[in-house]
Amino acid sequence: MANNRQSVELAWFAALCDDDYEFLGVPDEDLQSSWLHCSDIVRRAETNGFDNVLLPSGYSLGIDSTAFAGAVATLTNEINLLLAVRLGELVVPQLARQIATLQQISNSRLVINAISSEMPGEQLSSEARYHRTTEYLYVLGELLEGREVNIEGEFLQLHIDPPRITGQGYGCPPIYFGGLSEAARDCAAASADVYLMWPDTTAKISSVVLDLTHRAQNFGRKISFGWRSHVIVRETEREAREAARKLLSRLDSATGDAIRAKSLDATSTGVNRQSELRSAADDEGYLEQNLWTGVGRARSGAGIAIVGDPDQVTAKLNELADAGVSAFILSGYPHLKECDLFARYVLPQIKHAPLSLTHAPAVLHDHR
Repeated sequence: MANNRQSVELAWFAALCDDDYEFLGVPDEDLQSSWLHCSDIVRRAETNGFDNVLLPSGYSLGIDSTAFAGAVATLTNEINLLLAVRLGELVVPQLARQIATLQQISNSRLVINAISSEMPGEQLSSEARYHRTTEYLYVLGELLEGREVNIEGEFLQLHIDPPRITGQGYGCPPIYFGGLSEAARDCAAASADVYLMWPDTTAKISSVVLDLTHRAQNFGRKISFGWRSHVIVRETEREAREAARKLLSRLDSATGDAIRAKSLDATSTGVNRQSELRSAADDEGYLEQNLWTGVGRARSGAGIAIVGDPDQVTAKLNELADAGVSAFILSGYPHLKECDLFARYVLPQIKHAPLSLTHAPAVLHDHR
């Protein structure tokens, strides 16, 4: 039965970036990202009652998230679509027109996961990349709100009117954004509505919530918090741990290293922190009783799973909610199977609903 806590948002993950396995590191043609497979995941997440679904984006892996969002919006009715956009690869005025169009197609169910990416092959310092992202998100928000933009920034010099479609009342969707470095935190505080965190100890999560709350307040903004992790839930803890062992049973270290190295963010502060947590885990990969770091042996990004029986998984999510997390983006391998298991065992125990947010205008501040 749902508890008396405030509602949280529960989202699933559509593996558009070739990140679906029965055995980590062992490619499976049936689980490779495709329109048919990934749209099945999204529709299953809606049928199971999830509030939102992340449509991830990678340059070299998988299928395009924006084209996918336009198509899957016509096959769904209730679930929000959290579209990942790699800002370094996009022209902002065109992105504004795409997002406004997707809002029309989806009946305003689109939300944005902004990724502070580089253009493939480009090399920027972390500080410069996040400074550019701050400018991009400011301009994107202004255009989507139907406002004229006049900016002479370090990276963007634009004097333009908004595209016509942005005047139809959709506005700028809430912006979800993550990044652990100092530059990333400042960008999030100035630009984001939901700050996404990869798994960590609850004490660390609490300290990040406090830090970002203060940074956002310095810009006159409020910010909510999200947690992105994997989950393995079974009727008993023993069965859940056995499922975790099975997931890694065919992975060799060289394959895991190669998979992690493919990611364009393989040297980021957040990825380094996931590596630190993996090094601090016990021999079976457990950082805490129900936090398992094994996924990170074959994944560059979020590399920790909540592992346990229904009560243990629910308790961990409630613990994180009490620490300030109001949105959870979860995934599991294979994604269809784990989506069903989580929906059966955990979803009914948690009071959940889509986050009720409107985009707070981004603040453009001079970094130079």
